[in-house]
Amino acid sequence: MNMLIYGLVTGFLFGFFLQKGRVLRYDKQLGALRLRDMTIVKFMLSSVMVGMVGVYVLHDLGMAKLSIKPAILGPVILGGLVFGLGWGLLGYCPGTSMGALGEGRWDALWGILGMIVGAGLFAEAYPFLQKTVYTWGNLGKVTVPQVLGVSHWIVIPVFIAAGLGLFAWLEKKGL
Repeated sequence: MNMLIYGLVTGFLFGFFLQKGRVLRYDKQLGALRLRDMTIVKFMLSSVMVGMVGVYVLHDLGMAKLSIKPAILGPVILGGLVFGLGWGLLGYCPGTSMGALGEGRWDALWGILGMIVGAGLFAEAYPFLQKTVYTWGNLGKVTVPQVLGVSHWIVIPVFIAAGLGLFAWLEKKGL
C-alpha cells in the first residue's frame, strides 16, 4: 500500500511541476515540435538528470533495485513513431494530456481516449509483435555504463555536464 501512496504522491508532484513549468500549454508543445521553444526539452532533461542521480544513489545505498529491461530496437523505434505521431496530431504527450485535462482543457480527452484505445490495440497485437517486432535488434539488458565498461558515477557527471552545456547553448540561442 505504501508503494501505491508513493506513486500517487509522485504523480501529483510531477503534475504540479508540469503545470508550474508551463509545459502543459499548447504553445509550448507546438514550440517543442517546431524546435522553436525548448521549454519541454529542458524540463524533461532536468527530470532525467535528477532522476538518474536519485535512482543510482538509492541503488548504491541498497534502497532500490534496478530492473533493467532489454534494449530492443524494433519496439523502441515503432513506439517512438506512434508516440511522435500522436503528439504531433494532438499537441499533447501522455503526461501533458492528463495535466491539461486537470487544467480544464477538454480537448485533452482525445489524447486520453487515444491512449486507452492504443493500449487495447497493443494488448491485442502483442502476441504478433512478440514474434516479429520484439525480435528486431535485441541488444539485451544493457546500460550505457556497462557498454562503456565504466562506473555509472563516471557517466552521470558527463551526462549532466552535457545537459547543462545544452541548456546554456539553448539559452544563448533564445530557445
